[in-house]
Amino acid sequence: MPDAAVRRVVLVAYDDAQILDIACPSGALDAANRFGADPPYGIGLATASGRGVLSSAGIGVGGGQRLADVPARPDTLMVVGGIGHERAAVDGELVRQVRRLATGARRVTAVCTGVFVLAAAGLVDQRRVTTHWRYGAELAARHPAVAVDPAPLYVRDGHVYTSAGVTSALDLTLALIEDDHGPALARDVARELVTYLHRPADQAQISMFLAAPPGGDRLVHDLLGHVSAHLADDLGPRALAARAGISTRHLTRLFARHLGTTPARAVRAARTEGAAHLVRSSRLTLAAIARRCGFGSAETLRQAFLEHYGATGDTIRRMPDMPRARPRADRQTPGA
Repeated sequence: MPDAAVRRVVLVAYDDAQILDIACPSGALDAANRFGADPPYGIGLATASGRGVLSSAGIGVGGGQRLADVPARPDTLMVVGGIGHERAAVDGELVRQVRRLATGARRVTAVCTGVFVLAAAGLVDQRRVTTHWRYGAELAARHPAVAVDPAPLYVRDGHVYTSAGVTSALDLTLALIEDDHGPALARDVARELVTYLHRPADQAQISMFLAAPPGGDRLVHDLLGHVSAHLADDLGPRALAARAGISTRHLTRLFARHLGTTPARAVRAARTEGAAHLVRSSRLTLAAIARRCGFGSAETLRQAFLEHYGATGDTIRRMPDMPRARPRADRQTPGA
């Protein structure tokens, strides 16, 4: 098939890449082709040496093309992530070729820690990007000209797209398919892959790490899932009851029975835990984190940290691990 008749997608990989960062985008694009993407995607793997790569799982991925031999002006350039990103970002030949291909690409993307390679190539200076929550602070420290936002699942800044860790590559790729071919095809691909269509870009990575309720009621599970994914929204008892189609009185009974707490306290705990994750994984100010997580002010968040963890935001940021919540009986209500 002539090159002009396909959207040429170049996946840039290296040893110790995360295999899902390769499989999620290529699998979704392949499914789009089978469902009639027009023009279809031409998917290729490229490496600095032209050889296949050994993923961090120890599984080899072959069929690589040497980056220097890849024709200029691909439709989409995608740099995958993985624990090998450290070596990839200081591989002069790989970085030079990524810079060359990015110059003529319609769009430039990175999955997870692949953004470190884009940053090394100078391709994301003054741009807003995201990455795996664990590496946000490191990326910001190494590349102060890059606006790192570790909260969303993926970010678009002009023609540059970056995504969070691992499976968010699928969310990003579904978004690319929808941009190219519309929501109907993206929906078909999502159904084929038995996944959501697709999680919104601004859904917080941290929503996946917040504590799930112990056992019990499906409705409570669903509501807490909504809470953890929408920390900045109106999550008052009336709003939650309306979402569930029940009365606020019944909502309160369900939370008391299955969680041993009130809806308001459950929401406050989720917001506090989400804020603690952002404090540890980003360089955002306490005021910015407070806004992201539904607190009225930095001072309100500070009080929540003291109540929930017995520690300030600065202390939490310096801790080697996430703090544990204090037992409820030991928590002091602010001002008490």
